Amino acid sequence: MTLKYSTIKNMRKLSPQKRLDAIQDAFEGNTGFLNSLEGKGTLSIALADSMIENVIGRFELPLGVATNFLINGKDYLIPMAVEEPSVVAAASYMAKLARRNGGFEAYSDRPIMRAQIQVMGVQDLESAKNRILEHKSDLINAANEKDQTLVSLGGGCEDIEVHLFKDTPSGPMLIVHLLVDVRDAMGANTVNTMAEYTAPMVEKIAHGQVRLKILSNLADKRLVTASVKIASEQFDTPDYKGSEVIRGVLEAASFAMVDPYRAATHNKGIMNGIDPVVIATGNDWRAIEAGAHAFAAIDGHYSSLTQWSSSDERELVGKITLPMAVGLVGGATKTHPTAKAAIALLGVKSAIELGQVIAAVGLAQNLAALRALSTEGIQRGHMTLHARNIAFQAGASNDEIDLVVQRMVEERNVTVDNAKQILKGKN
Repeated sequence: MTLKYSTIKNMRKLSPQKRLDAIQDAFEGNTGFLNSLEGKGTLSIALADSMIENVIGRFELPLGVATNFLINGKDYLIPMAVEEPSVVAAASYMAKLARRNGGFEAYSDRPIMRAQIQVMGVQDLESAKNRILEHKSDLINAANEKDQTLVSLGGGCEDIEVHLFKDTPSGPMLIVHLLVDVRDAMGANTVNTMAEYTAPMVEKIAHGQVRLKILSNLADKRLVTASVKIASEQFDTPDYKGSEVIRGVLEAASFAMVDPYRAATHNKGIMNGIDPVVIATGNDWRAIEAGAHAFAAIDGHYSSLTQWSSSDERELVGKITLPMAVGLVGGATKTHPTAKAAIALLGVKSAIELGQVIAAVGLAQNLAALRALSTEGIQRGHMTLHARNIAFQAGASNDEIDLVVQRMVEERNVTVDNAKQILKGKN
């Protein structure tokens, strides 16, 4: 199965079934996986009950597809599970602009995750650290005994770090880090198992008492970077020159670099693109969120996850770097039918490739928000799409929705009460 192109025209104007048909036409080969993207009972109650406890039902999110993405020279259709209007459209539009300059480029670190082993009651931290490091090979070998399959695939525990905290509210702490190449897994179960298995050895060597044995979601050795370049003229509109747009984007980006209040909303906009792909593919969006925001403050100051610059306002250059602990094996990625179909739609072959795609979507989403904020404002595009929800809530039929939306946007009064008044006047 091969994706021939990701540029599907007028996607927004098609019906859901016509969109599926258009996606099917974009592929060569078997597209049976598309049936699971429709969401018609794909997650049975029995399967849901096997995934978590106390199951009483299922909670659904809209599943959209972002088009136009070209990443490292390869076309992608991006599944996005999200309830917020404008997210899918914004990502698709920015990807359309980016592909004119060759699309996005992305690269990644190896998939190294950390397990942490907390040791308390150590009398001489420095001596204990030296003893742990002297037994590094023994600890690595012990950790790898717990996952020979991972080792056979080229992964496994490959290094040990020791961190000392001499002054904490609970007293001195020695923390051992197992650094584990988890290959195509997210890695939580693997590193947690290794930490628990090696904990008695660590305790004996350190002459202390082991407490926590758990992974870290700050996957700072598993970073992904995506970048993009867009020429000034591509931002030209009847109302704005491209150079004005670039200047506005840079001013907005600078605000997020220096002010944590702005950075929080700036980074939330990035996660508007990242989280929907993580959710659609059955990965742990909470882990990605935690890692991203921790990384944004890793130097002690919470700041932007993206960097934007320009060359004399002729070309906008953007880059994002963040931890990306996603996987293609284990968890919901292998049990949830829609997640499996979403991964098939993406056509990714490794967790590294998936992480690169997700980072590119986050960068596109960030640019869309910065462009909107620095020109007509975030509400114009957002509220146009939100107005459809409002019209539906007000009782508009399918034939009436477009009229009600148009009137509300023209009047800049997107409320249920106004929608009802428009419907009343129409009738």
